[in-house]
Amino acid sequence: MADAGLFKKLYNILTWSSLIGLIFVMILVFRKSPAPEIPADPTAAARAEKKFEAADQAKAAGQPSQVALDRSELNSYLAQNLGLEGAPPAAAAGAASGASSGTQVLAGGSGSDPAAVLSSGEQPSIDEIQSSVKDVKVDMVGDVVKAYVIFDFHGKDLSLELDGHLSADNGYMKFVPISGKLGSLPLPQSTLNEAVDKLMSSPENREKLKLPSDISDIKIEDGHAVVQYK
Repeated sequence: MADAGLFKKLYNILTWSSLIGLIFVMILVFRKSPAPEIPADPTAAARAEKKFEAADQAKAAGQPSQVALDRSELNSYLAQNLGLEGAPPAAAAGAASGASSGTQVLAGGSGSDPAAVLSSGEQPSIDEIQSSVKDVKVDMVGDVVKAYVIFDFHGKDLSLELDGHLSADNGYMKFVPISGKLGSLPLPQSTLNEAVDKLMSSPENREKLKLPSDISDIKIEDGHAVVQYK
């Protein structure tokens, strides 16, 4: 009887401990982490447009060129071309249809549903899940890109932070995660790697991550997003 009583006590302790742990995890997940502070600059989007126009002119003249955007320029440019705030995929595609190849590079791989990618065994497409993304902010430190995403999860806004390295690999955009958080909950490196591999391994998604033929490289360098043209 003493053993039975001890077992029951241990069972109750484990049950309550698991429940408390689950509640703690849920609190962390639903507690949005603070967004990065991006300096507001009303002229940033126009500067970015001029940089892409200058690059287009250089390409037309047969000269190599590159575009380097600081974080204010990049965020302003993305805000104009991503078609977020819950817009349907068709609207997002329409917003990008008239953009330059540089816009397609910077905006093409940004849509991702963190809930689906991190918790599902399926391979969601970028078009299917882009409508759940409500806001994206991007910071850059050294050669690391730091993406902050707000997405809708059954009517509740959740945040996802992803840090990593951006590059070109055989004509495709490549992202290698180095850290991440869902809400305020740190995500294991293995989970991040699996999620990104899952998102990028789908043939449909891979085609959307294909770089335009006139782009030779894209990377983060000295806190700037650098697009290099052939």
